[in-house]
Amino acid sequence: MSNETLVKNENKKEAKGKRAEFQKARPAVEGKTTVIHIARTTKVVKGGKRMGFRALVVVGNGMGKVGVAIGKANQVQAAIAKAETHARKHMITFPIVGETIPHEVIGKFGAASVWMKPAAPGTGVIAGSGARLLFEAAGIKDVLAKSLGSTNPCNLVYATMEAFKQLKSKDAVNVLRGKAEAVKEEAPAEAAAPAEKAE
Repeated sequence: MSNETLVKNENKKEAKGKRAEFQKARPAVEGKTTVIHIARTTKVVKGGKRMGFRALVVVGNGMGKVGVAIGKANQVQAAIAKAETHARKHMITFPIVGETIPHEVIGKFGAASVWMKPAAPGTGVIAGSGARLLFEAAGIKDVLAKSLGSTNPCNLVYATMEAFKQLKSKDAVNVLRGKAEAVKEEAPAEAAAPAEKAE
């Protein structure tokens, strides 16, 4: 490295004020982005036709957190960037048991319906292309899924997201049924019994 390069690096100014605070506060990018579908759109205007692109993107961290969004722009990269930003803002979290879902569920969105069922270890992801990418982004490796309605990629992916929102863990279901509280109350009573015998 030459002396001129060293001098330039030393003279480089550090960010100050609001700019420095913004750089520190900016969150790290979480998860992996996958493009599910890209479509070319046409808008008829007075002067003729205006071409554009629509991108369907999924963002997931591989641990039960996933987001989906659609972005539209005149260029493919801009549409993908828009969709990715929106998907990161609207990510949802759902429970995973091992490497599969906790229970059977059906998600509906528009005319599309997706049925999902837990699978034994080693089964793999048995699902259509759009739902498969969503499962992989969420970190689910064993699941059975079937499209029961429309095969429109956008509606199919959003139906899968609706199914994810319905998933509940065993502990959450016990709390809703009031069983968790009953178990907690019984535990101290059993623990107190040996103490009385000792006296």
